[in-house]
Parts: sequence; C-alpha cells; structure tokens
Amino acid sequence: MKVLTVNGKEYSIIKLLGKGKGGYSYLAEKDDKKYVLKQIHHEPCAYYTFGNKIEAENNDYKRLLKAGIRIPEMFEIDIENERIIKEYIEGYVIFDMVRDDVPVEPFMEQIREMAAKAKNAGLNIDYFPTNFVVQNGLIYYIDYECNEYMDEWNFENWGVKYWSKTPEFIEYVNKHN
Repeated sequence: MKVLTVNGKEYSIIKLLGKGKGGYSYLAEKDDKKYVLKQIHHEPCAYYTFGNKIEAENNDYKRLLKAGIRIPEMFEIDIENERIIKEYIEGYVIFDMVRDDVPVEPFMEQIREMAAKAKNAGLNIDYFPTNFVVQNGLIYYIDYECNEYMDEWNFENWGVKYWSKTPEFIEYVNKHN
C-alpha cells in the first residue's frame, strides 16, 4: 500500500478518487479514519491559468467558509509537499446521479442557495457535478476552487447544463469514457 506524508504524518492511500485541474484526490486512511489527501500537480491545463496552487487552495478554503458554503473541513496543509488533508464526505456524487438517472431535483434548491451565497460573497464555485457529494440529504461542495463572480460562470448560466442529461453532459461523458 502506498503511503504519503503530510506534515510528518503518514497516510495510507486506499484509492484514487479523481483528478482535477489542480491535483489528484486520494481516499486515504490514518488511525482507522478516512480522509481525502489532495496532491497538487503541475500538469498543463489548456483552459485554466494557475498561480500558486497550494496557496490558492488555502485562500479559497477560507473564502468559501466565510461565504457559508458547505465544504469538507481542511485538517492539514503541507506547503512544502503541496498536499492537503481534508474531511472525507462519503456519499453519492451528483455527476453519478445524473449519469445513473437518479433524480437530482431534490437538491436543486440547495445548489441554488449555495450559488446565492457564493454570488453574495462575490464568488463563483465550480458547478460541475463531480464537485458535489450528497451525504445525509445535504450537498457538499468538495472542491475548494472559487473565482471572482462572473454571470457567465454562475450556476444558472453554466453549471445547470451539467446537472441533467443535456447535450453538454452527454458530450462530456462520451469524451471521457
């Protein structure tokens, strides 16, 4: 089993959860407790420009907390190794629900409330449905990425297109399978 160290503490890697624009997220374990270990990567991304990714993660986490967005708690940040330990939110990913024809309508009010909180704080979050997990009837934004608010990238103008089997959603699935 692979082991990664965060601030001198060892975490056993169970599996890869996903790869995003800024890093790899792994399900990790320490002392019989599950966590998400995010390892920042520096692979090119044609449609997004980054500054210091680890600083951005920390700053965005604080901005989301202040805005009242439901997110996993950050437990550790290791600047030198560019790793983060955060709370593991176990549940159903909205993307998988859409793909598997599980109704997401019960969560539309919550995502719109989250979008309103983000807008009121001058932020957009990444509304792509891989970034949201349902646990005990509540949706969590499991990414920390946020940007300055622009109407073009808000939930109603961009994100909602991927919260149902729209042509955009189907095109994405077909490209990534």
